[in-house]
Amino acid sequence: MATKRCPSCGQTYTDDAINFCLNDGELLSYLADDAPETILSKDRPPTMFADDSPPTVLLNKPRVTDQTNWPESEPTAIWQGGQQNFPQQQFGNYPVTVSPNQTLAIVSLCLGLGSMTIGWCCSLGLLLSPAALITGFIALSMIKKDPQANQGRGFAIGGLVAGGLYLALYLLLIVL
Repeated sequence: MATKRCPSCGQTYTDDAINFCLNDGELLSYLADDAPETILSKDRPPTMFADDSPPTVLLNKPRVTDQTNWPESEPTAIWQGGQQNFPQQQFGNYPVTVSPNQTLAIVSLCLGLGSMTIGWCCSLGLLLSPAALITGFIALSMIKKDPQANQGRGFAIGGLVAGGLYLALYLLLIVL
């Protein structure tokens, strides 16, 4: 049985299963007489686990360059910034294509289609179809006033038709 000793507190242990000190958790080391033989222990000196740091190498010679054998060259020119004098160009207006506004017409179509598809559930179409009719009429009046800035006449008419058709079908179902 090998004897192990804690290097910090000096406690000795005879149990081979214990590798760390129970008092302070330090790694236990074998005593010199009780260390088990290994393949490396025959070839190595007893100080094989000592902290042998590598020797510090001091570089005492500065770097030396032989400037006498360099070829002669012209002195370097001062950097001029690399800019040439170009005239500053004035930027004009770029041609911009403004697309016509179709927002209200598309909203009218979406509300009209919404009233036709999901409007039958909980009578939600009674809110969507009047909104489709109102936005459709506003979109048509804006298109009539300024056809260059506002377009989407077909969308607005589609929203009007879908909203009006839903209201007509809903009233027909109530009457029957």
